[in-house]
Amino acid sequence: MNTADFIWHNGEFVAWEDAKVHVLTHGLHYGTSVFEGERAYETDRGPAIFRHQDHLKRLEASAKLYYMDLAYSQEQLGEATRELITRNGLRSCYIRPLVYRGHGPMGLDPEDNPVEVMIAVWEWGAYLGDAAKKDGIRAKVSSWRRISPQSLIPHSKAGGQYLNSVLAKIESKRGGYDEGILLDERGNVCEGTAENVFVVREGVISTPPQTASILDGISRKSLIKIAGDEGYTVVERDVARAELVLADEIFLVGTGAELVPVREIDDIEVGPPGEVTRQLQQVYEDALHGRDERYTKWLDYIGTGATDSASMPNPSPVASKA
Repeated sequence: MNTADFIWHNGEFVAWEDAKVHVLTHGLHYGTSVFEGERAYETDRGPAIFRHQDHLKRLEASAKLYYMDLAYSQEQLGEATRELITRNGLRSCYIRPLVYRGHGPMGLDPEDNPVEVMIAVWEWGAYLGDAAKKDGIRAKVSSWRRISPQSLIPHSKAGGQYLNSVLAKIESKRGGYDEGILLDERGNVCEGTAENVFVVREGVISTPPQTASILDGISRKSLIKIAGDEGYTVVERDVARAELVLADEIFLVGTGAELVPVREIDDIEVGPPGEVTRQLQQVYEDALHGRDERYTKWLDYIGTGATDSASMPNPSPVASKA
């Protein structure tokens, strides 16, 4: 894993190696955390974070669903992120904000444990690799089902919930596949371990709806908008497992993975990346890098100069360690 110089932690910029938590941190024992995965890309106008405000809005919503009150506003977290990228001298990077219950009383009642916040940034390539984006991947339908809304909250991007994806990821990797596809509790297609699923058949693009226990992906929303702008019909509906095999094209979308074609599912060939997938992949890449004026509103451009640390978000009088 690549590292950087600084991490933002509870209002301070601390050295990467000094960003530590107590071993009795509540989130470490019980999964009481929520997070986001974001990316900043190099553009002609400098580094820019893709759909930054949308990610921060979802982070706040995820925290709310698990009864965690943030001490920082979306605006403060946004400014901290931009400053962190600048201080680390990065032109493109992955961004991981995390909200978690810290060290305090042990037990399942977390409400007396402090709510802590950190943001880390580092250089990280496409999650499944550049070759996967170019040539497509082999996937399998996992034996594990996606978490049910009757037990947890699929709409929240919560740390503990990702044990579900971890199990599916290990199963697919040990089986010789690149990725796993989870079905929902009803047996319909849900999502990949870290991506939303799109199926193309006879020119129509279908993707599972929010009622299928998906995470309401921000990259997913972006692709729905882009596909519509490119003249395609996009339908949010239940997708049967058999439709994966019968599809003309399949692709996955996520912040980490970006847009990845699926060339094989359950040892049955879907085919090489198709025309629809390639077209949408190109427009999506252009949007990420500020090359398509239709989507520059999605970019939060980062200034070249560092913000004065005295103006940085900090609810308590703690000096920056930078």
